[in-house]
Amino acid sequence: MGSGILFSYPQLATLAGLQGVIVYAVASAAPILIFAVLTPIIRRKCPEGFVLTEWTRQRYGLVTALYLSALTLLTLFLYMVAELSAIGQVVTALTGLDGLPIVIVEAVVTTIYTSLGGFKISFLTDNIQGAMIVGLIILATITVGVKTEIKPELIESSGLLKSSLVGWQLIYILPVAILTNYFFLANFWLRAFASKTDKDLWIGISISTVFITIVLTLVGVAGLVAAWSGAWPGDPPQDGSIAFFLLLEQLPNWVVGIVLVMAVALSTAAFDSLQSAMVSTASNDLFRNRLNIWFVRGLVVLIIFPVAVIALKAPGILQIYLISDLLSAATIPVLIFGLSDRFYWWRGFEVVVGGLGGILTVFIFGAIYYDSPQKGGELILLQEGLYTGDWGAFGAFVAAPVGGVIWGGIALVGRLGFQYAQAKINGTRFDALDRPLSASIVSEDRDAINPSDTQDEIASAKSTGKFF
Repeated sequence: MGSGILFSYPQLATLAGLQGVIVYAVASAAPILIFAVLTPIIRRKCPEGFVLTEWTRQRYGLVTALYLSALTLLTLFLYMVAELSAIGQVVTALTGLDGLPIVIVEAVVTTIYTSLGGFKISFLTDNIQGAMIVGLIILATITVGVKTEIKPELIESSGLLKSSLVGWQLIYILPVAILTNYFFLANFWLRAFASKTDKDLWIGISISTVFITIVLTLVGVAGLVAAWSGAWPGDPPQDGSIAFFLLLEQLPNWVVGIVLVMAVALSTAAFDSLQSAMVSTASNDLFRNRLNIWFVRGLVVLIIFPVAVIALKAPGILQIYLISDLLSAATIPVLIFGLSDRFYWWRGFEVVVGGLGGILTVFIFGAIYYDSPQKGGELILLQEGLYTGDWGAFGAFVAAPVGGVIWGGIALVGRLGFQYAQAKINGTRFDALDRPLSASIVSEDRDAINPSDTQDEIASAKSTGKFF
């Protein structure tokens, strides 16, 4: 969790009310459980892997792995932009000062200690920052409860306890968007693969799911309290994204200081994790760990400069997340077919065509729905956000996965047809649907974290992943 949650969750509360708060919190936390389900499966199939792209390379081949790596690096880049943008806006909102200095300091400090300590130091700082956040959230919650005066007449007039069209749409949009997007977060996969055993993985993820649900619910409810206390929308009316900070203006300065510390801790915990994930992904996927790690870290340092520049001019935090969500919603459904041995005939060609086709389907849907090709292109970037009051955003998140699967199916039929015709012309046997000799490495009754398979089995399994 980064400091962006202080903007996006209260904003949703002001637009979709209590229904939106609950849906957003659960939809953000529950999908983390997918790592407990899938990590053991992937570790059995790819014991030496530590990020999703390593399994993708083994299962689908080099081209698909590079395609997924590009999307993963893009997602990490967007998340880094969102995080620096958010912390800059937090500082400005809480203190009235320019957020640029804190953006620079955070980028420099996290880069230094992440470069020196790598993943381990990021893991260590997460625990320290997590402990700080627990204490700070408790203090802030109690203070808001004691100091804030709720006006009963505003509760009814706000309508935030009633269901809404946006609230019902979010029940579908958010789980799809967040669940698929988590697949691109290499910092999550690094932590999942670092577990000692499958049991430890389940314990850790279960704890985090409960904790994150509580924290996000509290942050989202701050938007409701801001509305019911009269702090939001204010005079003149302010955007719902700053509802949390309008609420804080009514509280003592020491509470504002506590929240500022909490926001910095949240931000650095998220940002250093994204940096270590980008280093790991780039080193493993692009250079196959043959390039000195310091060169890779140097490249990531160079990337920080455009990240900071874009962060200062970035649009809304939620829109940045939504762009990456739509990419993942188109790609992940066609990718995960390969986790099942029943789909041994599914290849990387289908994954790439399906992923790109899903985005194309969003454009086609938008162009038809809005009767404008330009609006179709804007829908890919979700420039209007989630809260337009129409079915555009909902349709986009339906079109992306469904279109991806349809285009993947078309690619499958086209590939098989081409290979069948090629076999007939060459007078060879059509073998495109032959089952690989080894579709899985580790039996289901072994612990996925510490398998004991031979190198011959691993080498055999590596040969099964092909693009065509």
